[in-house]
Amino acid sequence: MTDEEMISSGPPGIQMTRLRAIMHRLRAPGGCSWDAAQTHESLVPNLIEETYETVDTIRRGDITHLKEELGDLLLQVVFHSELAAEAGNFDFDEVARGISDKLIRRHPHVFGDKIAGDPESVLKQWDEIKRAEKGDEAKPYLHGVGKGLPAILRAAKLQKKAAKVGFDWPDEAGVIAKIREEIEEFENAPDADAAEEELGDLFFSLVNLARFRGWDPEVIMAQANEKFETRFAAMESALTVSGVSLVEAGIERLEVAWQAAK
Repeated sequence: MTDEEMISSGPPGIQMTRLRAIMHRLRAPGGCSWDAAQTHESLVPNLIEETYETVDTIRRGDITHLKEELGDLLLQVVFHSELAAEAGNFDFDEVARGISDKLIRRHPHVFGDKIAGDPESVLKQWDEIKRAEKGDEAKPYLHGVGKGLPAILRAAKLQKKAAKVGFDWPDEAGVIAKIREEIEEFENAPDADAAEEELGDLFFSLVNLARFRGWDPEVIMAQANEKFETRFAAMESALTVSGVSLVEAGIERLEVAWQAAK
């Protein structure tokens, strides 16, 4: 089957091969000028955006659009693999082989003779194997944890990793006391730089409280954003009905409309 036949027909069972053929054609001479101009670096915003759009469909329980978003996310993997193959670094097969080999190595209780009877044991074993593979035993314990993640997600990951060795509050009261302490330090900061640092500490402590409760801080923030957006839209709608625009309303009328929207 020629590349053109593969692109146009795509019989069942070879859709991954078809996708790779399409990506190769887009990057080839006479293909798409936009695709041909992309680099690993230029595609980073696309990778982040597609990841978050996929997460959004999962959180909304939108299974119909989840299939589409997973396809968009898969495209990013194929795109980066194509770029790497062109540079002679690696190709998609090596990416797939690498993750397959990793899964086998890190599941010795499934593919070997190790025993890990519960999820906690599995995660502990995974972490130990991961550190050994990366040679991290001789490096700081938190070395490389969550690199590249958004700050809130990385804070939660750092805290969770530290808690595994016992560096944690004995109970929630300690976390709440720390939050109050950080608020006081923020209020009493001597200058803007110090206040900024203390605000960061406060954010970090709030993430810790979410972790202590077993909540995902990213989900909590997403819910807060959604609530704000919904209430703001209701406020805007109410003002529009009364013949007043957001710009013209003024803070007092905006506050009244906001409270009504709540």
